[in-house]
Amino acid sequence: MRLSRYFLPVLKETPAEAQIASHRLMLRAGMIKQASAGIYSWLPLGYKVLRNIERIVHEEQARAGHIAMLMPTLQSADLWRESGRYDAYGPEMLRIRDRHERDLLFGPTNEELITDIFRGHVSSYRELPLTLYHIQWKFRDEIRPRFGVMRGREFYMKDGYSFDLDREGALHAYNRHFVSYLRTFERMGLQAIPMQAESGPIGGDTTHEFLVLADTGESEVFYDAAVTDIRMGARDIAYDDRAACQAVVDEFTALYARTDDTHEDAVFEAEVPEDRRRRGRGIEVGQIFYFGTKYSDPMGASVTDPEGHRVPVHMGSHGIGVSRLVGALIEAFHDEAGITWPEGVTPFHCGIVNLRQGDAATDAACEGLYAALAAKGLEPLYDDTEERAGAKFATMDLIGLPWRITVGPRGLKAGKVELTSRRTGESEELSPESAADRIAQIYGV
Repeated sequence: MRLSRYFLPVLKETPAEAQIASHRLMLRAGMIKQASAGIYSWLPLGYKVLRNIERIVHEEQARAGHIAMLMPTLQSADLWRESGRYDAYGPEMLRIRDRHERDLLFGPTNEELITDIFRGHVSSYRELPLTLYHIQWKFRDEIRPRFGVMRGREFYMKDGYSFDLDREGALHAYNRHFVSYLRTFERMGLQAIPMQAESGPIGGDTTHEFLVLADTGESEVFYDAAVTDIRMGARDIAYDDRAACQAVVDEFTALYARTDDTHEDAVFEAEVPEDRRRRGRGIEVGQIFYFGTKYSDPMGASVTDPEGHRVPVHMGSHGIGVSRLVGALIEAFHDEAGITWPEGVTPFHCGIVNLRQGDAATDAACEGLYAALAAKGLEPLYDDTEERAGAKFATMDLIGLPWRITVGPRGLKAGKVELTSRRTGESEELSPESAADRIAQIYGV
């Protein structure tokens, strides 16, 4: 993409309504624009990041054997009445009535709808286990939406639903999601710590939230500092291996880590050495639940077991906040100049800055780099505008591309361009061909 043809409405001033770094930088970098309270249009740069996060989520769900589908945003109130949640959910649910006086709702989650789909098509234990998921817009009518996409009313979420014959199978599905979530967040460059939490309106007594530590997080958290040293890394866990999945869960939950809803001072002090006790804040980016037959019982979602008896299936639900992750990533990766995207989610693989647009040599070198990177399957953002050099650098720093290739007349006389890391600020001079190869190497293409 050439910047002269791109829609990137960056702002020089910080909007007054932006209270935290992610909201401020998303507005300044031209990623979003508020449409109404807690509802945003995703502009091209923000949309690219959103899609990159979504792609990683899809890839890791497929890797775990989960099956993608798509459910509607509007749901029938009758299904929620079956489960008993329609009246219990509260004012966060946006209730709607159509022209035929039928009660509908803009879905905040999809347990009822997926249970209805399951009960209409699955009847035997031989068709289990099954996990279906989708990534769809949700709506919760927050009384005070704030912090941009971190606490908006409309949000983009991956929600998955597991169906198993018994509790043992359902808990393996829970563990499978636990492992896949760790992989998902680490691929984005994030450390999301699984913490014991409350289930809220979803239900069930087994749940973990995945939280990114940040001063701007909405949740107060208490944890053993040693949990921050644990990583999935490159370990390869077979998702059908129940013992291996359980071992990962045991490793990541052996140390104390809880949100304020489940925190117990006495347990914290008894289990955690004083020098490792930490209290902070966290941004929730995912949550997994096992709730047994909470929905299958009242809604009649049952299968025939091996003895021929009809039994309700055991279920779980598993969510990742895709749009919220954009904000969480910026909270974790920014500095005074702007965003510092990790390579896994960056909207463009690198930026190309032409220091003298219109000069035959620099124009030709930039065009050559642009073509070479595209030929390798990479997507650069080429600043081919007439802006002065300082403004170009400021824009690149603001939008946070991990790597920048700067092309100027002086360097080209020596056959060199400058490759700069946004994260460290370190630069080195390379030939244009070597710079393109280095970027390809970084991204493994």
